Amino acid sequence: MMTFEHLLASRTCHMEASAVREILKVATAPGVVSLAGGLPAAESFPLEIMEELTGTVLAKYGSKALQYDASEGFGPLREALVPHLAARGVATSAGNVLVFSGSQGVLDGVGKILISPGDVIAVEAPTYLGALQAFNPYEPRYVQIETDDDGLIPESLEQVLSTNPVKFVYLVPTFQNPTGRTLTLTRRKQVAEILKRHNALLYEDDPYSDLRYTGERVPPIKSLAPDNVIYVSTLSKTFAPGLRVGFCVAPEVIHHWLVIARQGVDLHTSTLAQALSAEYIAGGHLERQLPHILELYRPRQQAMLEALERHMPEDFRFTRPEGGMFVWVEAAKGMDMERLYHRCVERGVAFVPGKFFYVDHEDGLDTFRMNFTAADPETIDRAVGVIGEVIAESLTRV
Repeated sequence: MMTFEHLLASRTCHMEASAVREILKVATAPGVVSLAGGLPAAESFPLEIMEELTGTVLAKYGSKALQYDASEGFGPLREALVPHLAARGVATSAGNVLVFSGSQGVLDGVGKILISPGDVIAVEAPTYLGALQAFNPYEPRYVQIETDDDGLIPESLEQVLSTNPVKFVYLVPTFQNPTGRTLTLTRRKQVAEILKRHNALLYEDDPYSDLRYTGERVPPIKSLAPDNVIYVSTLSKTFAPGLRVGFCVAPEVIHHWLVIARQGVDLHTSTLAQALSAEYIAGGHLERQLPHILELYRPRQQAMLEALERHMPEDFRFTRPEGGMFVWVEAAKGMDMERLYHRCVERGVAFVPGKFFYVDHEDGLDTFRMNFTAADPETIDRAVGVIGEVIAESLTRV
C-alpha cells in the first residue's frame, strides 16, 4: 500500500485542526447542549424572505447570478456595501471593497501575501484562534499584547511596536472573540496615534459590531487611521453564515495583492450568494432584520449573565459585553478548565477551554469561553448550572 506522508509540504507541520470545530463535533452529539461554537441562531436567518429574495435576484440578474464573476466581487454587492460601511464609520467607494468567501478568506489571503517565515505578528492575549489557524501555515512568530477589562492596553502596543519588527497587528476591537470586550473610544484614539507614529499596519477584524444590545456604537479604528488599517467584516452574523460572504477595505497595494492571491484559490466568491447579499442589503431587508436578531439575542445574553451570577463561585470573574456572541470566564487560579470541559461534556454541556485562544497553550488554563446566541434562555440557565455543579465538585475534591 502506498504511503503519502513523505509527500506532504513542510508547512503542514504548522497546520492544526480548529480546536473549536473539533469541539463542535462533540458538542453536536445528541443530548449535548453546546455553549461552544459561535453559531448564529437558526431563528435569526430570514427564511421567510429567501424565496422572494431568490426570485428577485434571478429576475433582476438572470444568468449573471449563476456565472463566473470578477475576483474583486459582484458589482451590485460592492455598491450596496458602501452605505453599509459608511454607517459604521468606514468611508470608501465600491472600487475599494473586496468580497471574499467569508472573512476567514481574508485572513488566509493576508497571511499569504504578507507573512514570510519568521515574521512577527502582534496579537491580543487572548485572540481569535481562527486567525492563528489561518496565519500559522506561513510560519510567523507571535508577540502578545497585554489586555485588561477594557481590551488592548495601548501602552503594551507601544512597547511591542517599539521593541519588535512587527509585520502587522491583528485585533478584534469590538465585542472581541473570545472575551466579548470592546476597546473604548479613548483607547482607539491612542491605538490610531500609535499606529501612525510607528507607520504600522493593523488588521481590524469586525464581525460583531452590528450585534450591539446596550450602549453606544464606537467608531472603528479604520475611521481614525484609514491609511494604516485593513478593515474586515462579514454578513455571516446578520444574514446567513452558509452563504460565506465576507468583505474588506484595504490599502491600495494590499488590495491589489489580495485580488491576485485569491485568484489562485477560488477565483471569486459565489456569485449567487453575493447577489442575494446585494439584494438583502439594498432592499432594506438587513435593516429590518437586525432589530429581530438583537431582540432574539439580548435575553439570551442576559440569561447567561444571570446564570453565571447564580451558579459560579464568588471568586470567578466574567465579562459583561454590550454585544457580540460570547462571554469570557476566568476561573479560580490553578483550575484546569480543559479537564473540566471533558467532565461537563459527559453531563451533556460543552464550552471552549480558553487555552486555545492563546499563542502559548500553557496560558489561559483557568479560562473558558461560552456562546449564548445558539440556545434559548432556559437551556442556557440549565447548562450553566451543570457547569457550576462540575466546578463545585472539583473544588470540593481539592
